[in-house]
Amino acid sequence: MRPPARAPRTGSDAIAALREAIIADATSAPFTERGWQPVFQADPAARILLIGQAPGWRAQASGVPWDDPSGDRLVRWLGVSRERFHDPAAFAIVPMDFYFPGKAASGDLPPRRGFAERWHPPLFDELGEVRLTILVGAHAQRAYLPGRRATLTETVRNWREYGPSRFPTVHPSPRNTAWHTRNPWFEAEAVPELRVAVAAALGEEPRS
Repeated sequence: MRPPARAPRTGSDAIAALREAIIADATSAPFTERGWQPVFQADPAARILLIGQAPGWRAQASGVPWDDPSGDRLVRWLGVSRERFHDPAAFAIVPMDFYFPGKAASGDLPPRRGFAERWHPPLFDELGEVRLTILVGAHAQRAYLPGRRATLTETVRNWREYGPSRFPTVHPSPRNTAWHTRNPWFEAEAVPELRVAVAAALGEEPRS
């Protein structure tokens, strides 16, 4: 007797399997023992890939990417609603580490070395519809922005050089208020163009 035919595995199934593999990985044990889940969202239909640093404490506790004041500012920059931002068929939100890395003397610790190198490639293989990659902060830009400048400020200042498929931004943390005071061109010039790029990737009209 022949075994019953199995349904073909879809991209969503593959992403779910990757999530389970990350949870089961030995390097995730310190986090899973606390009851933490990996914080990311992805769907094969996603048109925008947003790569950041790592979830903050609030996002780790809720399991919702960018669930904090930094996320509020980021969503405003993108010109979308929170509902649209958290639609995995629109935005794949894939940080350099999927777990909160802990607190440093100032801000959070950096993402763990080796995590993105191991888990990003199989996840990105499932994201075949991405039209725009937004690189938030220095960690993502070092990993995924060929030709980046020596400093984050100069990289972001020259955002037009990396388009139309990539857009580097500063991290939206409230701790960067002084940076925004020194660099008013970002909100005045880069953010409007970021909104246009986001809307184009989603096939929508940009919001003001």
